[in-house]
Parts: sequence; C-alpha cells; structure tokens
Amino acid sequence: MHTPVTIIGAGLGGLTLARVLHVHGIPAAVYEAESSPSARAQGGLLDIHDYNGQLALEAAGLMDEFHAIVLEGRQALRILDRDGTVLLDQADDGTGGRPEVQRGDLRRVLLDSLPAGTVRWGHKVSGTRALGDGRHEVTFADGTCVVTSLLVGADGAWSRVRPLLSTATPEYTGTSFVETYLFEADTRHPATAKAVGDGMLIVPSPGREIFAHREKDDTLHAYVGLFEPQDWFAAIDFTDAATATARIAREFDGWAPELTALITDSDTTPVLRSQHTLPTGHRWDRVPGVTLLGDAAHLAPPNGEGANLAMLDGAELGEALAAHPEDIETALTEYEQSMFRRNAETITDDMPGIDSAHNTAQGLIDWFTKKGQ
Repeated sequence: MHTPVTIIGAGLGGLTLARVLHVHGIPAAVYEAESSPSARAQGGLLDIHDYNGQLALEAAGLMDEFHAIVLEGRQALRILDRDGTVLLDQADDGTGGRPEVQRGDLRRVLLDSLPAGTVRWGHKVSGTRALGDGRHEVTFADGTCVVTSLLVGADGAWSRVRPLLSTATPEYTGTSFVETYLFEADTRHPATAKAVGDGMLIVPSPGREIFAHREKDDTLHAYVGLFEPQDWFAAIDFTDAATATARIAREFDGWAPELTALITDSDTTPVLRSQHTLPTGHRWDRVPGVTLLGDAAHLAPPNGEGANLAMLDGAELGEALAAHPEDIETALTEYEQSMFRRNAETITDDMPGIDSAHNTAQGLIDWFTKKGQ
C-alpha cells in the first residue's frame, strides 16, 4: 500500500497538517494508536495564541469553528501565595490574544474537517524502517504495514518515527505533576472555586506548585507540581487513591485549605504526569522522505506553547508541501529550518519552572505581563 503523505499520530499537530493538506487538495492518511476519537479523555484547557496556534487555524480555514468553542472569560488569571493571599487578580476583559478552549473540542473540530476515513484508528506503530530513495515502511502492532514516500512523525514524546532521524530520547526534567479534578465546584467546593476564580490559578513555591483551571461544566482541573526524582514518585502507589492523595497532600502542609482541597477533595483518582524533554535545540540532518512535528520534534517542559507550536508546525509543513508539490525535499528543508529557528526562539522565553530560583510570584507576574496574558 502506498500513500503520498503518511502521518503518524492524530493529535492536534498531525490533524492540523492533514487539514491544511486537504485544503490544498493533497491526500493524506493519519494512523492513530487509539481505537476511536473517544477512546480517552483529551486533557483540559488550551490557550490558543494569536501568534502561532491561531495562525495555524487560519491556514486550516477553521477560525469560525474555533471561535464557536472558545470559553469566554477563561483568560482570567490569579496568582496566590501559599496562604491564599491574592498576589495578582487579572480579569478577562475580552482583549487578550490567548482564548481558551477545551482540547477535546478543538480536536473534534479538526477531525470533523477531514474527509471520512482520513484517520485510521487502532493502528499502533511497532516499527519503522527506511527502504531507500526516500521511501519508508511503517509496521503496526497487528502485523500490517504501509509504505510511503513521505512519512511525518506527529506521534509525541515517545515517537516511533524519531529514530529514523535522531538518536535523541526524552529525559526526565526533574518535575512531575499530579492531575486532579473537582466537579460541580461552585456548589460542592465553593471556597476552592472562589480561589481559582474564572480562569487560571497559579500558586508558585520553590519545588512545589499548584496550577488549576476552571473548565466548562463547573469543573476545576488541577496540576499539582513537585520537583522530585522519579524514584520518589515510584514509592507512591497511585493505584491506591486514598494513600496517594494523602502522600501528595502531606507535601503541602501549611498551605491554605482552599488550595490543598484541589488535592484532598479530588473527585477522580490522582494521575501522575512525569515531565520529559528532548535536548535543548534538538535538530537533525535532512533525511529524504521523513520529518517530525510537535513533541516528536521539540518536546519541552510545559510552557504554554506546546500545542500551539505543534499546530503551527503542521500548518507550515502543509503549506510548504503545497508550495512545492513536485519537490518534497525542498518543502521539508524549508519547513525544518523554519521550525528549528522557531524552537530556538521559544526556548529563550520559557516560563520559569518550579525547580527554578526565578519561580517567584513576581517572576511569574513579569512573565505573564510580557506574554500579554
């Protein structure tokens, strides 16, 4: 089986690429390990920026659909001290360039914009190999395979396509997040709902941090950050919700109860999210017939840019291929050089990490002011 463009991964970046190719009349096939669009929850809120993510949606011709799923008021920002003191309370006045949407809603918009059958669900990649002359074979866990003259790895941190281009592998950043949810928050958790406010809450502290978002349907979604080695987390049994919750909450003794309730009152089992990164400035030499986008190319610690950059990667790659339909290598070279430059610029502007001495409340306030939150 041969297809002109084979995309591995139906995340936001891969789907944006498929959509932009479709807009330009270029067929593509997207292979995704998940069994269906609803196989798992798609995460929480994403702020889609006017300088990258929204540019990708414009290229995809989906701005009207994007505006229809924006959650009004969610660009509000609060920064609190550990004792609950409000250090910054920034309302959403409707002029910010980073409107919030649910990741799942945005993925649905992209999926609905593609011809039926574009995404091949239940195709987990087991291996890839070069066949020469820019052609590659992708083998799936069920034993089937596909041969393509253009392979794009949009398959995230643990990409199975990346080894065709690079020997780099993700390394642990030293930080992990524990994910929790509080449902019907205004009714069942009013003090915590008030602390979070209408949009995003950040409570910074050296080595410890709480992020929370107010999502739709009166839901609070929190990421509790801890700067600890992986062995520290391995000693916690996250299959035992009560024990894991108590162990994590212990690290926040003395914090205001309306904040620690984001841990202790979770309506879901706490989920560990270890953070990994590729080497700073990760790049590769041009290899015919294959490239990467998104986390597969430039995995970095959370900085508010990951999904936006993946979408812009997809849009720019699609437009480069449309501009050079008879010269794939010129298109890939043009795309990669632009992506490498953009990645280098983003690295210099990362949000302070919870392991950083600069992760003070004032440091965060300054960062968000500069970004135009």
